[in-house]
Amino acid sequence: VTVPDHMHAAIAMSAIRSGKNVYCQKPMCHDVAEVRALAETVASKPGIVTQLGTQHASGIGDRMAVEWIRKGVIGKVKHVYLCSNRGGAVDAYRLKGPRPAVGEPVPESLLWDLWLGTAPTREFASNIYHPSLWRAWLDFGTGWSGDIGCHIFDAVWKGLDMGKAAPKSVIAQVDEEWRNSPERRADNWSRGNHITWVFPGTERTEKDEITFEWFDGEFYPPEDVRALYPGQRYPEESSMFIGTEGALLLPHTGGPLLLPGDKFKEVERPKPAPRNHYHHFADACLGGEMTESHFGQTGPMTEAILLGTVAIRNPETKLEWDGAAMKFTNSEAASALVRRKYREGWSVEGLD
Repeated sequence: VTVPDHMHAAIAMSAIRSGKNVYCQKPMCHDVAEVRALAETVASKPGIVTQLGTQHASGIGDRMAVEWIRKGVIGKVKHVYLCSNRGGAVDAYRLKGPRPAVGEPVPESLLWDLWLGTAPTREFASNIYHPSLWRAWLDFGTGWSGDIGCHIFDAVWKGLDMGKAAPKSVIAQVDEEWRNSPERRADNWSRGNHITWVFPGTERTEKDEITFEWFDGEFYPPEDVRALYPGQRYPEESSMFIGTEGALLLPHTGGPLLLPGDKFKEVERPKPAPRNHYHHFADACLGGEMTESHFGQTGPMTEAILLGTVAIRNPETKLEWDGAAMKFTNSEAASALVRRKYREGWSVEGLD
């Protein structure tokens, strides 16, 4: 399943219900409720193989970080900072203008109604949805945090043994221009976000709560956190674990670093066996071991990330989440964004 986010659930659910194995690109779905439905459906069908497209989760770097955190090399974890400040990311969300009032003729090579799928009916327009600008539209994408979040979260989620944890609360800051533009907020995602989740603690955490903070666009991790990586440019996409005995920095696509370096210079690096994310899925389909990013593991993680996208759309509001009831206890407006209504004719069994 490698289409825009808004169609992930419809295709994946249809496949799973018909007994097919599924490799689905990240994020698993567009909406929180879709993720929950997919994960529960897979759990009810033993033998179905799933894999989320977080290919770096199978990489040696991510797996080394997970092993170090689980071994307690930096002690108990106190706080986690995640970021995606990739150069050009903000520009990727600078749309060429609002949605045009009048559409254009649909090219003969395009089945526009099929491409829209579950999304609201829109007129076709060139150069505002493709090649990748669909990610910036509420109808089709999940913004920058939804797009990249699953990559950056994965080792954190597994290293801390988060399992099926649901956040207690989530709050987001957004870029001021977007926040002050009703027109943009009705159609597009913010170009910069700072999202904070508070989760229940685990055996890997210092206290009975653990805070994750996400930064993208114009928002960056605090200077004192970046200063832990002295004399070098802080990795633009990374996760930083702050522990009771030190810190671990995991640059996205790279290997983990223990900080301060002098303190940990004698620590032996883990040596996980090489693994290919795509082959791992194929092998599991043929009866091999469970995949690295199966929906049972990545479902709760994706739910948490998408709760962050709901917070983006309700900025500066601390949202209290009731995972069992699938609603925010202090905001009807936010709860209404947990599940969107598919357009007429696109009902999907298991997602209604």
